[in-house]
Amino acid sequence: MPELRKDPVLGRWIIIAKERRKRPTDFVIEKPKVLGGFCPLCPGNENFTPPEVLAYRQNSPSKNNGPDWQVRVVPNKYPALIIEGDLGKEAEGLFDKMNGIGAHEVIIESPGHNDIFWNLPVGHISLIFKAFRDRLKDLEQDHRFHYVMVFKNLGKAAGASLEHSHSQLIALPVLPRMIVSELEGAKSYFQYKDRCLFCDIIRQEIQQGVRVVCQNELFITISPFAPRTPFEMWVLPKQHASDYCAQSDAQLTGLAEIMSQSLRRLDCCIPNVPYNFVLHTQPLRLGNIEHFHWHFEIVPTLTSIAGFEWGSGFYINPMPPEEAAQYLRESLDT
Repeated sequence: MPELRKDPVLGRWIIIAKERRKRPTDFVIEKPKVLGGFCPLCPGNENFTPPEVLAYRQNSPSKNNGPDWQVRVVPNKYPALIIEGDLGKEAEGLFDKMNGIGAHEVIIESPGHNDIFWNLPVGHISLIFKAFRDRLKDLEQDHRFHYVMVFKNLGKAAGASLEHSHSQLIALPVLPRMIVSELEGAKSYFQYKDRCLFCDIIRQEIQQGVRVVCQNELFITISPFAPRTPFEMWVLPKQHASDYCAQSDAQLTGLAEIMSQSLRRLDCCIPNVPYNFVLHTQPLRLGNIEHFHWHFEIVPTLTSIAGFEWGSGFYINPMPPEEAAQYLRESLDT
């Protein structure tokens, strides 16, 4: 029988359609085509991108636009929002609008054109997470911005337009509705129980074990109780922390280990699966928040959004998260 499951943070309902139950081999993923040709993100082509705003060369930050980089961050050549100008907030009758002010940057994750994020050395992945942190800290100084969304699109079906491994960030002058809803849901729980909802989720998942994918000393990956898609995963720090920017280099190394292992398990279950991962952290300049817990959400592109989903806000997932977690746990053992 199908189940309706309620997300404890957002309150949204998910339909777990057990009668449509699938195994990992039931998801047919077309192997990505290698296009070849010119790549503006490859070393030697630095002049084809805007000047870098951050780069790590031999683990130290520098900006010289030379080809000897390990991780490089540049403004997006075709930005969704632009950094120059004033917000210009105004009303048009009952409607509100403002100028499209923000920042849109590309994190070039490795010099190697064919490198795979999860297959990079842990030390290199930690540099990527360090770049996220350092750019967030820098953009926090601009008081026009209230939130920075960090995300990765892998594969054409997940929205990627370039083959070269990269992620992106967009600084926003407003708070995204998703983050507002998470903050509100977490605060409501905290006011009722005087505990962080995410910390309680971590404790319960460790006790039950059925939705735990993997863990290390500092982080845990789980299949959430009400996942939107098959094999959705959340990666959370075990100790309460609301601000990703407060993570030390050692903590980011632990994060690199768990993210590499989580994505490796996903690829073992469904090779070449397209996915998005998104950082959920607190709004800028708020200090520590007792009721919120930063985390990454990994969402594979395995189901389609059609009329029912758009009209109802419900997601239909053909795989219970307990089964997905089991497949993921066992994936590296086969």
